[in-house]
Amino acid sequence: MKIIIILISTIFVNNVILAQFLGICPFLGTSKKTSTAMGMGAAVIFVLVLATLVTYLINKYLLVPNGLQFLQTIAFILVIAALVQMVEIILKKISPSLYTALGVFLPLITTNCCVLGVAITVVTKQFAFGNEAAHMLSLGESVIYAAGIAIGFAVALIIFSGIREHIELMEAPEGTKGTPIALITAGILAMAFMGFGGLV
Repeated sequence: MKIIIILISTIFVNNVILAQFLGICPFLGTSKKTSTAMGMGAAVIFVLVLATLVTYLINKYLLVPNGLQFLQTIAFILVIAALVQMVEIILKKISPSLYTALGVFLPLITTNCCVLGVAITVVTKQFAFGNEAAHMLSLGESVIYAAGIAIGFAVALIIFSGIREHIELMEAPEGTKGTPIALITAGILAMAFMGFGGLV
């Protein structure tokens, strides 16, 4: 039951883009085509889950025992950068077309505040489920939390890209074409996701 609550709250209720406003740059930059959005979503899922797993272990078994918590941010950024580099190499070999389509936004996962934000949240924030006392997430719960956040990122990105593709076929009012209509659409999508507010 706890797993379901974590997933529903991270995907819908506290969506990382639409409720927490993390990862806006790739959200706006890679959402012009659904195929590109799906590729970016898959890349973020992979990087976010793996980064959370590795940073959790580094924090628990290396930083905390040696009193080096002040190095969390630097250590986490280095881990995320290495993982993104790995994703770049794999994508270049497996799917050159997707690699080209993602362009500059693939290396930007390194500076995607969503990935770093989740890694830091998992090791610093205490969570409470139902009547339980607040506690730090275990390794399994952390990975599920990261997966939920990443899936929520991908869901919002794919929905938004689908809407943007339809907008391109319509005649938007003068002065709202391009980025303005995209921001208006993102705002309406965020309000739609607010409907999930009382779900968990």
